[in-house]
Amino acid sequence: MSNRLPHMRPGMRVGLLGGSFDPPHMGHVHITREALKRFGLDRVVWLVSPGNPLKTRGPAQLTRRMQAAQELLRHPRVQASDFETHVGTRYTAETLFELRRRHPGVQFVWLMGADNLAQFHRWKDWRQIMETVPVGVLARPGDRISARMSPAARIYGKYRLSSQASHLLGQSQAPAWCFVNVPMVSASSTEIRAKGGWPQG
Repeated sequence: MSNRLPHMRPGMRVGLLGGSFDPPHMGHVHITREALKRFGLDRVVWLVSPGNPLKTRGPAQLTRRMQAAQELLRHPRVQASDFETHVGTRYTAETLFELRRRHPGVQFVWLMGADNLAQFHRWKDWRQIMETVPVGVLARPGDRISARMSPAARIYGKYRLSSQASHLLGQSQAPAWCFVNVPMVSASSTEIRAKGGWPQG
């Protein structure tokens, strides 16, 4: 599978959706399309990670997850990449450092579901992430209240853009973040694995 990143020139607004994608599903596709539209982005890259440091169980083989992601993606402005494996980064802050070093002038925006915002304060160097790039948060079923009451949401409350101003996130300077409620596709990788729709191994 290719680790090639899409062409990115200075001034472009590029959303980054990181995760194990174990497996990728239509929920990922849906929030990606919403992010492109709501946050004023030119492209979105799925960063298919080697593994999640917060999870004890390792994901399926990277080549399998990359192939599944590429088969699912049918959008000219969205691409899957195994960049983190290629450069050897394990944590989001490290990945952002490498991306910004290699692509000066590109405006990166970190994308996450509301469930990730609820536990964002557990991420390594999470404040550095907030201070480095704008963050776009897309609501998922059942996580809206806990996300809005999270330590990250409280500490960076004054830097939050209103949902009406979400289209400005892609051109905002960090710290800046925006929480948007979108019609959600109720699908999760955990449920798909539990139902046997993604055999492990």
